[in-house]
Amino acid sequence: MTTTYPSPRRAATLRARAVRFAEMATTPLLPADYLDLVAPLRSGAPLRGRIEEVVAETADAATIVIRPGADWAGHVPGQYVRIGVDVDGVRQWRAYSLTHGPRADGRISVTVKAVPDGKVSNHLVHRARPGTLVHLEQAAGDFVLPTEGGKFLFVTAGSGVTPVIGMLRNLFPVADSGAVRLARSEPYDIVVVHVAPSEPHSIFLANLRQLDGAGLIRLVARYDDQHGVLDVEDLADLVPDLSERTTFACGPAGLLDALQQHHDGRGLPLLTEQFRLTTLVTGEGGTVTFTAADTVVEASGDTPLLTAGEEAGVLMPSGCRMGICFGCVVPLREGTVRDLRSGDITTAVEGDGVNIQTCINAAAGDCRIDL
Repeated sequence: MTTTYPSPRRAATLRARAVRFAEMATTPLLPADYLDLVAPLRSGAPLRGRIEEVVAETADAATIVIRPGADWAGHVPGQYVRIGVDVDGVRQWRAYSLTHGPRADGRISVTVKAVPDGKVSNHLVHRARPGTLVHLEQAAGDFVLPTEGGKFLFVTAGSGVTPVIGMLRNLFPVADSGAVRLARSEPYDIVVVHVAPSEPHSIFLANLRQLDGAGLIRLVARYDDQHGVLDVEDLADLVPDLSERTTFACGPAGLLDALQQHHDGRGLPLLTEQFRLTTLVTGEGGTVTFTAADTVVEASGDTPLLTAGEEAGVLMPSGCRMGICFGCVVPLREGTVRDLRSGDITTAVEGDGVNIQTCINAAAGDCRIDL
């Protein structure tokens, strides 16, 4: 018996008809919607991840272990990932540093510290459960070590240790026998000055001490309740060969600003990472109209437009919330806004086609925002 197969063109036509029939049968849902239910991490789907573990680190910090979707492109230790989490029916996006290098099991992890009034951080630390799906973007960021090695100083404070621990775990993995120095780690000479409010609030302290005890890094731990707030002028005493090292720093804006001034004054190299907006300038505020949501709010001059919209229940695109990732860019149809970092004023009239970042701009008069 001879079997006749359709031509490639005929087969493509049949497949297209089958898809259209499936779409009609599943209206208002599409076949992809059903695939999302059974295989949400499949290749070709919007990038997501499934939470597989939530590990408490301190009373207010937890490591979230995630199985990323098939299209996850990987990362370089020190980079961050934007995670979208549905909280009270609203999708919120935040940026978190990845706290491991590439893992053999294919999973990724972020460590989150719950901050006062932090919707996403408190949700992840205290309410996230294994099995929950989150939305992901590909890893990004330039806070990474050079591959050729060198002498480095890491200055970290609080959750600012998260990108650094990712680098250290990649350089010095821990086996059953303890921390290991690999051949590729030989060119690195690392000192870590880690600051925390107290020893119990020091994230990854055991991991840092293990690396220090193995002679792989030199750890200088500073606790505010024991040593007082770190004075950057003391760094030369804490790290005598400071001038020979490139400094990587991650932590609160005040510490990073002080380090920048200190290192600039001495001509020392410094690379910083932070995920919070530092408000330097405020304006008079005004009435903000979010056109697509048909919502009008009175916003103060020190409240980012992103926050003003979210507090009014407006679904806003967002990301790092400090002006780095440009995930919150929307059109300013008309009105006046002020950059909270620099005080720069942006104005627009109907038809100008002006885009603004809502996480770093506040109302400086009445304005209309398109979403």
